[in-house]
Amino acid sequence: MKKGRVTSADGVSLATYEAGNPKGPEILFIHGFIQSALSWLRQMQDAELGREFRMVAYDFRGHGGSDKPAESSFYTEDRLWADDIAAVMEAQGLRRPVLAAWSYGGRPVTDYVRHHGPARVAGINFVAANVKDDPAFTGETFALSGAMQSDDFETALRATRDFVRACFEVQPEQPDFELTVGFNMAVPAQVRKAMRSRTQNAGDLLQTLTMPVLVTHGAVDRVSRLARSQHTASQIPGARLSVYEGIGHAPFWEDAPRFNRELAAFVRAAQA
Repeated sequence: MKKGRVTSADGVSLATYEAGNPKGPEILFIHGFIQSALSWLRQMQDAELGREFRMVAYDFRGHGGSDKPAESSFYTEDRLWADDIAAVMEAQGLRRPVLAAWSYGGRPVTDYVRHHGPARVAGINFVAANVKDDPAFTGETFALSGAMQSDDFETALRATRDFVRACFEVQPEQPDFELTVGFNMAVPAQVRKAMRSRTQNAGDLLQTLTMPVLVTHGAVDRVSRLARSQHTASQIPGARLSVYEGIGHAPFWEDAPRFNRELAAFVRAAQA
């Protein structure tokens, strides 16, 4: 992957990653809470996707290789997250990408549409994505969130390890598990706390989305209940729901061949 840097509107430097066909239809991958662009390796490094599509990913502010300012004000305002997506699109020259957003990544996508409008978005693949805050949609692993924000390193590490395990019904091999725990722990405690203190997302934008939308969810997700994506699909006109039986919170990793086929078909149709 080609690595780069992008400066957002408030001066925060974001790590970016690019792979695939530089002239192909565009996909922008947006990861989840305390994750990284490395979450998308089974897409960014897939030979078939790479032949056809231009793929870009970035690390959230406070995550991965991006800047990690300590002040909570860098994480609590919706506009900042919207501007990050806009900055990546502008710097990478993305004309009209499909956005693939996993879990917490759904929130920055709705922030972007709210503040920058939908004109430059060809379509959205919401993957177990949080586009409306509702306790009824959270899985049993939400109980880990308090310990994951602890200032005590061992407490946070143990909870984060358990959270990573809970993200997968089909467990990753040990090297991949260790890599994932590593980039999860790269997110400082103060960043985790600030992100959890953001205003509630009412889900009011869902019915206004008119671009093609694919909603993907694992049937045995323990982090985010299937009801979340069922609600999302029911609220967006024309949205299609794709449920993965026997799969957890990370269908793009646990069943990458199916996910990649469905994403490729969706991008072709959205950008036709």
